[in-house]
Amino acid sequence: MKILGIETSCDETAAAIVEDGEKILSNVVASQADLHAKYGGVVPEVAARSHIEVMLPVVEQALVQAGVSWDDIDGIAVTHGPGLLGSLLIGTLTARTLAELKGKPLYGVNHLEGHVYANYLAADTKPNFPYLALIVSGAHTQLVLYRAHHDYQLLGQTLDDAVGEAFDKVARMLGLSPTQGGPAIAKAAENGNDKTFTFPKAKTGDNFSFSGLKTAVLRQAQQLAGGDFRTPSFEIHNKLTNQQIADLAASFQKVAIDTLVDHTVKAYEAHHPKSVVIGGGVAANQLLRDQLAKRLPIPVHFTEQNLCTDNAAMIAAIGYHYARAGKNIPPALLKVEPALSM
Repeated sequence: MKILGIETSCDETAAAIVEDGEKILSNVVASQADLHAKYGGVVPEVAARSHIEVMLPVVEQALVQAGVSWDDIDGIAVTHGPGLLGSLLIGTLTARTLAELKGKPLYGVNHLEGHVYANYLAADTKPNFPYLALIVSGAHTQLVLYRAHHDYQLLGQTLDDAVGEAFDKVARMLGLSPTQGGPAIAKAAENGNDKTFTFPKAKTGDNFSFSGLKTAVLRQAQQLAGGDFRTPSFEIHNKLTNQQIADLAASFQKVAIDTLVDHTVKAYEAHHPKSVVIGGGVAANQLLRDQLAKRLPIPVHFTEQNLCTDNAAMIAAIGYHYARAGKNIPPALLKVEPALSM
């Protein structure tokens, strides 16, 4: 079964074709990172207009790359939430129109589930049920217990900033990157001492919180820069040495990753799953991978590095399981849900 996946939840326009939920035939991503860099973050209106310009060419490229025609496609899966309203509209309207024109079943997919099912792609071993999923992306941080396909329980989620959002904001504060916070923090941390500064871990039970950690880094950076709480965050990095920036990055990263690992280990000990899977952009962080592998007693399934960030292959992968369960939806009834949760 070949599923066409479409993903436009934020600033990547993506289309992919996946066979039987596991074999990637094509995976095309048109990134807008350079477009938004000058703004210091994603501008929703700009993102939506860019999706319009490249959506159909990206879909066509996915078909060509896979070497298939529309006759070979068994269904269309599209992200309908969560995400930016304008961006989601472009993807869902495209999928709805194509489903009508080509006579294909349509499946509305939760973007967060897609990050989990990226672990079924390009992997030698697949997770076994029940499994614990840690979803760590720019906008979401969640722990979910999967008992079977379509049967899951949300164990905990962020109460404020997601971990990826905290990485992005600290990276901008330190002048490391306007849009690619995770990789920039990790690179700077290589030259830093993670014991230089002691930042707090939020105590929120089963949930996560990174807002306090982000603020603690800001206050420490303002102090090092010779100012106080009124010092604008965008001016700080100009008054810091390279070593101070590296030490701040390393100390921040350690607490952020320790928080994720502590929660995951706690959930593992409470539920004793057969597998643990990690998905989302922050899953590419090497410190997170090392610490989870060290502290969990079973092998951890990490999303392939090139599939951690938003892509359509993961949407097609979960779409395959929607198709097997007969969970298609009439195109006219599919709505975007920017605040869709699990």
